Amino acid sequence: MIARYTRDEMGKIWGRENKFAKWLEIELAVCEALTDEKEITKKVFKQIKKDAAFDLKRIDELEEKSQHEMIAFLNSVAEKVGENSDYIHKGLTSSDIMDTALALQMKEAGKIILEDLKKLNKVIKNLAMEHRYTPIIGRTHGIHAEPTTFGLKVALWYDEMRRNIERVKNAIEAVSFGMLSGAVGNFAQVNPSIEEKVCKKLGLKPAPITNQVIARDGHAEYIFSLALVASTIEKIALEIRGLQRTEVLELEEPFSPTQKGSSAMPHKRNPILSERLCGLSRLVRSTVVPALENIPLWHERDISHSSAERVIVPDATILIDYMLNMLYKIMDGLLVYPEKMRENIERTKGLVFSQRLMLRLVQAGLSRDKAYTLIQGKIMTSWMEDKDFKEQIYQDGEIRKYLSIEEIESIFHLDVYFQNVDYIFKRVFGKDA
Repeated sequence: MIARYTRDEMGKIWGRENKFAKWLEIELAVCEALTDEKEITKKVFKQIKKDAAFDLKRIDELEEKSQHEMIAFLNSVAEKVGENSDYIHKGLTSSDIMDTALALQMKEAGKIILEDLKKLNKVIKNLAMEHRYTPIIGRTHGIHAEPTTFGLKVALWYDEMRRNIERVKNAIEAVSFGMLSGAVGNFAQVNPSIEEKVCKKLGLKPAPITNQVIARDGHAEYIFSLALVASTIEKIALEIRGLQRTEVLELEEPFSPTQKGSSAMPHKRNPILSERLCGLSRLVRSTVVPALENIPLWHERDISHSSAERVIVPDATILIDYMLNMLYKIMDGLLVYPEKMRENIERTKGLVFSQRLMLRLVQAGLSRDKAYTLIQGKIMTSWMEDKDFKEQIYQDGEIRKYLSIEEIESIFHLDVYFQNVDYIFKRVFGKDA
């Protein structure tokens, strides 16, 4: 199911073929830098570059014996290169190659996720603009509060996704570091200039300091940024689920003519996509704890982080890619029912205008406490006896001492809830508002 909505590029990034290709790319870049340093002749480097290759099946065979993936890879390459293979991996340790390659993979995955985010936020923005003035009841604690607009609700999602875009950009920067500093990071067996040249060629920055690995706080930041994206996705999906309930039905996921909602009940149109996103967001967030726990390692390093990263980094990036594309599908085909939104505003027969009435009475001379108590009494009657709130106000002699019929009538209009929509949109969307 996930593969159906995940681009092939994301899966390929984390495939073994790409991983070993990255390792070989880095090893060859090191050989090229050694050529610049006159440690390898141009003729030898040209031959190494021509012969260098790896064989996945052979790596598996060699790893079965050595129980060491990097050594198996290097031996596979050596079998192709021959006598010149002594120049490969010169002065380096496994993590020099693995951590630098991981940075390249995370950077590639991050760029795909950024594309997903920007594509999604474009459709969210269009939806906000379309429904800028579409009235909808605002709810707090799940209970009717005051009217707002559906456009404002969507603009909030846009703004949060915009921050996610910036966080992911920053997170990509946080992991875009390479290292080629040797066994414990002190450049004892390799010249720092090699690291600088190779990182520049790969589009990475040299890590300012390492031990045997690049510090994992940047990796944790990267994973945490994806967890925040997942939480925003769930926030939107949860709202769609809530507004698709039969009793509410202000929004609805796209539902194809051939789609089935239930094996037992043909009438069912369930928000299964939004529910799926809510569930998957928990998986993405579950990767944060191991990412944080990968930061403390024994001394110059151990490999407790490695096994976890082989799971959490591919899982988190693949899931987020899937989830963003799934949410795009939902938002692009979202069914919006303005008539139902208006109907739900009117469901409480005017009670949602109670604050406006209270403030108008205070303005007319009543104390806030007295105005609140006076109105609440009318609210209780309207609620319990299912009576129209405005009619109750019209008939109340105490309130009529302070407000005319025209003033009461003006209180029960939606105009006031639209008066600052453009102002808010300008703050969110800037000149595009």
